[in-house]
Amino acid sequence: MVVQQHRSGGGARAVRALAVVGVMVAAAGCAGEGGGGGPVAADGLSGPGAVAAVRRAATVLVGTRTGPEAGSAQVSTSMETAAGGTRVTIRGKGAYDFRTQSGRLKVVLPQDAAGVDEHRPITELLAPGALYMMNRGAGVPADKWVRIDTTTLADGNLVTGGVTDPLAAAELLGGVSAVTYVGETDLAGVTVRHYRGTTDIGRAAGRASARSRGALTAAAAGFRTDTVPFDAYLDEQGRLRKVRHRFSFANGGPAREVVSTTLLYGFGVAVSVPLPDAHDIYTGEIEQGRRQGAADAP
Repeated sequence: MVVQQHRSGGGARAVRALAVVGVMVAAAGCAGEGGGGGPVAADGLSGPGAVAAVRRAATVLVGTRTGPEAGSAQVSTSMETAAGGTRVTIRGKGAYDFRTQSGRLKVVLPQDAAGVDEHRPITELLAPGALYMMNRGAGVPADKWVRIDTTTLADGNLVTGGVTDPLAAAELLGGVSAVTYVGETDLAGVTVRHYRGTTDIGRAAGRASARSRGALTAAAAGFRTDTVPFDAYLDEQGRLRKVRHRFSFANGGPAREVVSTTLLYGFGVAVSVPLPDAHDIYTGEIEQGRRQGAADAP
């Protein structure tokens, strides 16, 4: 995992602002339509066929098949924003089971965003309706987890954790109404079809699976606009290999753009996500002094 900082002014203050869309905000608040998992048909490259192919991305990932490539994948993520002349990228890596909607990822923040004593990788457990974080910092004991109800977050955890939940990223494509087929390209040695368009968070929430609906419904109410531009890359089996969303939000201030990218590979990997016991979850207060910028949350 690599964390990149590109500075052109604004210094650490702007980097800390990224914590608003990254992990620092998280504790402050403490499936698509279409057929199954078949290949993308040749007539699905434009018009209604392209819309249907993109909409069913989540359905294909969850899968109805059994076998070595059913229902799970390795995940690499990046989340990028620019504030005060500073561009910052948070990167994460792990694995996700689309059938149980659970995953485990390591996420790295820029050192300035968390402070010199909080730059260790943060472990995140994704579960239906919940985000668990270890090495959260801000007064949380090192051996304790923080649990956040994602249905109470203004962004539904599309950006809060510094990682977009992989199934939510796919379910968000269920709200698409118009798609442009860009063409075929190579992605890590795999031929994929590149689609570009916009999706609607509210429409996606209405079409999402029961497990994702609550978080997406919260996001529909919390973002500056429901419209989210995207680029999606599907392989010949219709599996989502890469998706990039461009979120826009503002809370009494200027609009801020956040670009979230999810890369999926290694399908069929074994994923084990045991959740913390109640006595391992921190229930105390988060140190207010280390939540700078929380008021700017989406």
